Amino acid sequence: MRKYIISPRGIAAEIILLLLVLGICYVQRQNEFEHTVETAGGKIKQETASEGKEKQDYIKWVEFNVTYEAMNQAYQFDVDTYGEAVHLKWVELLAYLGAKYGGDFTSYQASDMEQLAEKLLAEETTMEEATKDMQYYAYYRQAYGAVLDGMVGEYKIERPAGGEESNDTGTTEWKAYYGLKAFNPIAKTFPYTDYDDFGVSRSYGYRRNHLGHDMMGQVGTPVIAVESGYVSMLGWNQYGGWRIGINSFDGKRYYYYAHLRQNRPYAEGLKEGDVVQAGDVIGYIGRTGYSSEENVNNIDEYHLHFGLQLIFDESQREGNNEIWVNGYQLVRFLSQNRSEVKRNDDTKEWTRKYKIKDPAAESYIKSQTEGKK
Repeated sequence: MRKYIISPRGIAAEIILLLLVLGICYVQRQNEFEHTVETAGGKIKQETASEGKEKQDYIKWVEFNVTYEAMNQAYQFDVDTYGEAVHLKWVELLAYLGAKYGGDFTSYQASDMEQLAEKLLAEETTMEEATKDMQYYAYYRQAYGAVLDGMVGEYKIERPAGGEESNDTGTTEWKAYYGLKAFNPIAKTFPYTDYDDFGVSRSYGYRRNHLGHDMMGQVGTPVIAVESGYVSMLGWNQYGGWRIGINSFDGKRYYYYAHLRQNRPYAEGLKEGDVVQAGDVIGYIGRTGYSSEENVNNIDEYHLHFGLQLIFDESQREGNNEIWVNGYQLVRFLSQNRSEVKRNDDTKEWTRKYKIKDPAAESYIKSQTEGKK
């Protein structure tokens, strides 16, 4: 048998070559990451040398770690300055902090946002000037905007004509507001418990991570549409059981509500294509799923699986390119706005107590009507 002898000099050369290759690979991966963030931050179009064609680029990854406290602070600045000479927009404030912290809100301090707000309100600077040297501000503005842009704005909602404390329960009037027009996924007065369970392991069917937020509640608890949109999917899935998928009108958000009630999972008459308004009852908590057979309760605990998917390109709707974000802190923030519901004793159905007029829904319905003419 022939023996091969490698000299110490040869071993050293091999090691140097290996380190060089690893270094090149690291630089290439780092450049790919920075390119993704940079192009997502506004430099969206690039020239493809090999094809000589203009290529559309888009965000391929988002980690939403904004805390409830930061969202609430930014929201209050937004509402308090609406209609003033300087209107502080909450997503811009959060994107500023995102760029400052590198997306890590464990470093969040209220004073950081306060200092920026004071300078903006005093007109000592503008948001453009304050962020001009922040390399990734535009990326965070686009990424956080994909999550939050549809949640704050103008809307009209019914209110008791004599005020909230009025004894006249039959008379209402429309009132105009600017503020939070998105709702918590669970109806008002109905109890639920939750914790941050995004990314934990799941094993039914195959090993995977939990890409949603579970909210434990009682069977039959009304499930609420967080944002106005249209029903794009409704039916059975062996993982999610009876579930509903709702697209936002701007196409950036896909809301997924799963494990709905056995036998009567959905709000009466709800079907694919329907437009729903933020705050509408769309279904009921159950524990269906984990079964290839329809209408089976195979989940251990009654709960709502609430998922939020971001879509920057249609290729991200299904497959390995999907972007799901952690909804735990967002649900905490939305807890300040829970939809009041009422029960029809004859049908045993729950519906919202006060109707809403969302300009986004009205515009979408108008566009669909005009498109059919």
